[in-house]
Amino acid sequence: MSSALDGIRVIELCEVMQGPLAGQTLGDLGADVVKIERGPRGDMMRALDRDAADRGRMSAYFVALNRNKRSVSLDLKTAAGMKILHRLLARADVLVHNYRPAAVNRLGLSYEDLADRYPRLVYAGASGFGDHGPLAHKPGQDMLAQTVSGLARAVGDSRLNSYLNPTAQVDYASGMGLVQGILAALFERERSGRGQQVSVNLLDTALAMQMMEAAAQTMYGAELNWVSQWYGGTFETADGVVTVLGLFRDNAVGLLCTALEVDDLSARPDLATTELQARNREVANAVLAPVVARLTTEEALARFESVDLLCAPQLSLADALRQPQVVANDLLMEVGVAGEKPAQVIGYPVRMSRSPGEVRREVPALGQDTRNVLTELGLAAGEIDALAADGVIRLPATESPATIGPCVSGYPE
Repeated sequence: MSSALDGIRVIELCEVMQGPLAGQTLGDLGADVVKIERGPRGDMMRALDRDAADRGRMSAYFVALNRNKRSVSLDLKTAAGMKILHRLLARADVLVHNYRPAAVNRLGLSYEDLADRYPRLVYAGASGFGDHGPLAHKPGQDMLAQTVSGLARAVGDSRLNSYLNPTAQVDYASGMGLVQGILAALFERERSGRGQQVSVNLLDTALAMQMMEAAAQTMYGAELNWVSQWYGGTFETADGVVTVLGLFRDNAVGLLCTALEVDDLSARPDLATTELQARNREVANAVLAPVVARLTTEEALARFESVDLLCAPQLSLADALRQPQVVANDLLMEVGVAGEKPAQVIGYPVRMSRSPGEVRREVPALGQDTRNVLTELGLAAGEIDALAADGVIRLPATESPATIGPCVSGYPE
């Protein structure tokens, strides 16, 4: 059973999440992904995980995003390093990068620089705000995208008037969007024989995530909020917390009263309609919350489900990973980690019946595959050793006791 992207070669010039997620997904689907990392620390995600550093482990952040890749440590600020990169690009189908426009231009790696030289190359760029415009020069970050796109304001706090989701939701969405564009470009190349440029940015992605809200705003100036515009509640139970939603129900409060065997609050004038139930939810919840609090979570969910209300228990991430449905979905997978025991990580969430995503390569140490990749390019062992001696490449510690320099922070400059 072959993988969907067997034979596709990808060069990844990415750090943090947005680009590395795209590279990992292509690797999950069978592509040969070569990750180019800068010395002496490589992808900054290797160094950001303080918990891992305290334990002498590889960063969990890096492990989550970098399976199915080969790591090559290469200094692109040297002529020899750029020569090696171009030899890799000559054999590649896809280039993925998340450099800012100024850095791309300085390195001679813009789409315009490469399009004629490598006409079949799919050139995929991920950025914070786009390739052009007043914010193109700024470094991108998920929480900044939440802030400037309206996402943070959508879930407000009475004191801050905003809420930053600590999960990198925009990074994830833009990374997967980049994969979608790359796959479409590869498909189109089968007809045209030519590659093309594919671009995503965090700002556009964050706004696209609000497509219904944006349409309501542009069409008639309305603010759509799925939480506040329909009745819903979060209730403490005797042993946990449950969420109940009134979406797609004409009389959610009435259904809730039936489930809890209390007098029908929807008979009250201030709770008689769907709109009034949403507006006056605290009035209803003040009566219903003490009743729910006497029930266990299991009992409360059984009652709500008996009247066809949307409901679920609120779980911690640790509990969510252990729940039977996640086990049934086979979402967690074991991945090898260079130099230490395997780790359990979230796998590729898209199911394919004949060519599913799979783990083929462990998460690499920095520069782990440098020698093998350069040997494939035709370089002799002596040439590789000379490049290492000149600092153009960095071989792993098992091959070369390289001196570790200071950590370089920030997005690619």
